[in-house]
Amino acid sequence: MSLVIIIGPPAVGKMTVGLELERLTGLKLFHNHMSIDLAARFFEPSSNSFGRVVGTIRRVVMEEVAGSQLKGLIFTYVWNFRDPRDAAAIQRCVEIFAAHGRQTYYVELEADITEREKRNTSELRLAHKPSKRDTEASLAQLRRLHEQHKTNSTNELSDRDYFLRINNTNTPPAEAAALIQRTFDLPRVSA
Repeated sequence: MSLVIIIGPPAVGKMTVGLELERLTGLKLFHNHMSIDLAARFFEPSSNSFGRVVGTIRRVVMEEVAGSQLKGLIFTYVWNFRDPRDAAAIQRCVEIFAAHGRQTYYVELEADITEREKRNTSELRLAHKPSKRDTEASLAQLRRLHEQHKTNSTNELSDRDYFLRINNTNTPPAEAAALIQRTFDLPRVSA
């Protein structure tokens, strides 16, 4: 049982690589918009209620998975390395799994902004993330986050035992997932 955290900027391909990794390993994917889009049906994203609902959903899912017989979990997250709250949120996830003797693996995806702008309107992204269907607003948010946040690390994760960075600008999702599986020796689903 393990937790694989895939981080990186918006539209870098976290969910797409996560879906391929799920198919390859049998670990279940919990992409960040599963909680975000549910909470957004009820509350404004800037509200305290929104943050509490997102946090509660994530905590409960992780606690239940960590204590279950499932193989593990793939979690995606846009980590702003300038915001200590994001580091604390990731640490809470790690602690949930560590309390059950589970290992955490960190995967960081990076791709150039031009490629991410193209991916922002992909059919798969829009199908799985209702809040991204307003593509003009989503593109504006992607560009704003690119300018205002630090969503790729420099040396912040260098102390992690299990860390892999992949520039997936030109790397197909299945290839990235296979690299993750091999690097961390994750179990494979039988063919």
